[in-house]
Amino acid sequence: MIPLFRAIVPAGGAGTRLWPLSRAGAPKFLHDLTGSGRTLLQATVDRLLPLTGPDGVVVVTGERHRLAVLDQVDFPESAILTEPSPRESMAAIGLAAAVLLEREGDVVVGSFAADHVIAGSGFADAVAEAVEAARAGYVAAVGVTATGPSTAFGYVRAGEPLGLSAAPRARRVPAFTEKPDAETAAGYLATGDYLWNASMYVFRAQVLLDHLARLRPALHDDLRRIAAAWDTPDRAAVLDELWGGLESVAIDHAIAEPLAAEGGMAVVPGLFDWHDVGDFATLADLLPADDHGTRVLGDPGQVLTVEARGALVVPGSGRTVVVLGLDDVVVIDTPDALLVTTRARAQEVKGAVEVLRRRRPELL
Repeated sequence: MIPLFRAIVPAGGAGTRLWPLSRAGAPKFLHDLTGSGRTLLQATVDRLLPLTGPDGVVVVTGERHRLAVLDQVDFPESAILTEPSPRESMAAIGLAAAVLLEREGDVVVGSFAADHVIAGSGFADAVAEAVEAARAGYVAAVGVTATGPSTAFGYVRAGEPLGLSAAPRARRVPAFTEKPDAETAAGYLATGDYLWNASMYVFRAQVLLDHLARLRPALHDDLRRIAAAWDTPDRAAVLDELWGGLESVAIDHAIAEPLAAEGGMAVVPGLFDWHDVGDFATLADLLPADDHGTRVLGDPGQVLTVEARGALVVPGSGRTVVVLGLDDVVVIDTPDALLVTTRARAQEVKGAVEVLRRRRPELL
């Protein structure tokens, strides 16, 4: 356990590239997508509690997901911060940091998304070094060792070492880069100085809020007012007054990118397996395959493949799913919607969802 360390778990978003499995009312973090018997949210909490202690994790989620989250994590109500509406990651993380500052003072806080899959012992080691960098006044990212020149992720450049004896791998961050093209991504990997940016950040609560006060003063001031009222009878009234007007911006843009330019960002490389389960192609990689490369999430007895290799099938309607003569097909069968695509076009599911949003919004 890391003394005086707390963790924030932002649990939001609809996971539209995993539709119809993930929907606004039951997003991907509430599902067991790996067949482990634990949902993504539960697995996230499982790996954080040994670092924070039993009372050290706070989940930030939408009001419509509050009861489902409480049912899955068995936390006290005070550990679930509910947002009236989505306002992007800066509002969620900033609110939780401000509430923790009100409750406990200037503790070190880490933010870890509820919908990532992480394996390996290196996670705890990376977080421990990031905590040391945060104690030294930096906002520290935990970067992910890139396994290929992906164009789906942002990148963080690791500069010179910070020189911290308790965090020997921590390095200064000169810059963050948004999702690059394939040629640029390959060039990054060739240097050995770039990591994937998984938006895992560790910081002292006061340090983060001081930076927010400089860089986004209106957002800072409103979040501090909301946090001051959070554990009082005035919470509902203050939320009603302020929340809808909060700036909607990601913490990467609000804090990480400008702070890197100022020299205040650090990164610790994470030596662990990481997946953001961003689409069905990624999901397939997480599941065991049979002799034909078929992967099933659910009851294998409901799936039959004939002269078909590399299929991903999720049988969720009670029907038997038969795949004949189609390689690398994705079949997601639910009681009210059926998706058929290929692993190569898995990223395009989001576009289909946008069409459904106009034509059949009740399916989202």
